[in-house]
Amino acid sequence: MTIARDLSARLAHLLRREHDAMADFLVALADFDRRRLWVELGHGSLFSFLHRDLGLSKGAAFYRKTGAELVERFPEIVEPLRDGRLCLSSLAELAKVITPENRTEVLARFFHRSKREAAEVVAEIRPVEAPSRRAVVTAVRPAPAAELSVPPPRPAEPRGAGGGSPENLACANSPSDDRGSSPHAEPKPVVIEPLTADLRRYHLTVSRRFLAKLSAARDALSHAKQGATPEEILETGLDLVLARDAKRKGIVAKPRKTPPPSATDRIPAHVRRDVFLRDGGRCQVSLASGGVCGSTYRVQLGHIKPRARGGLPTVENIRCEFDVHNQHQADRDFGERFMAQFRRRRARAG
Repeated sequence: MTIARDLSARLAHLLRREHDAMADFLVALADFDRRRLWVELGHGSLFSFLHRDLGLSKGAAFYRKTGAELVERFPEIVEPLRDGRLCLSSLAELAKVITPENRTEVLARFFHRSKREAAEVVAEIRPVEAPSRRAVVTAVRPAPAAELSVPPPRPAEPRGAGGGSPENLACANSPSDDRGSSPHAEPKPVVIEPLTADLRRYHLTVSRRFLAKLSAARDALSHAKQGATPEEILETGLDLVLARDAKRKGIVAKPRKTPPPSATDRIPAHVRRDVFLRDGGRCQVSLASGGVCGSTYRVQLGHIKPRARGGLPTVENIRCEFDVHNQHQADRDFGERFMAQFRRRRARAG
């Protein structure tokens, strides 16, 4: 923990220096542009100077050119750049809507925003007029065979779960019905274009199999929703997925009365429901810097005191955990070597 804290402090110091350096660079670049010094160097624009003389990619040159122009027009953005409230990608979106009249109100809305979140703010401030609502299917050329070669997937590794004796390991720190084995990496985000405060254009590449299922789903809904749009069909399917997930969490319209205590290893439905509602479905593992993880991805229920060491499946002893944290806690409780052996046995048995 000491090494992690020391490295974290150094990274925070380096990040502050990076923010300061970027702010200083944009201030100097704004002055360079105001005096049109790029002309003396034979360039036709600031963009050309950044791309050809400084060797920046076209994207990096565009972001810095936009940032320098904003700094020249609105010097008040320099401080938010220094302390990290603004970044280059959010500046590019801010440039689309900021004016001398709205600068005070609009600037704060872009603080701590990613590019996608900043684009959503732009859509709220300046929505697309009369956006079309359509579904377009186009053929996509397959990639060359060389590009399609990918390394084979790694073997699935079950989540770590606790410790004690081998027979107890299967239910040591996570419920037996909550185990998963897919990789921890989150899926890549799809392209989403904000149009208005409510409407988004969703870009998604799908297979012919998907389109066949979409057509079959339209027919299946034809009695209840005649002429359903692709959005309505997909939303119906999403409702079913969310309803199934709510049932898994015990969040149902008419929950059963609290059953008496049981010696079973399974977490009772009423405990699941109360924990998921209490934690909001977010990981409750504490961060060293304060607060909690808060992730909603691959969240499961985990025991604070492991089951293999007498921990009971009660609301007080159960919390929502990102499965990476669950494995890490099991490694800390019972040793990495011991848990690695257990996971290998589980993988062979599964």
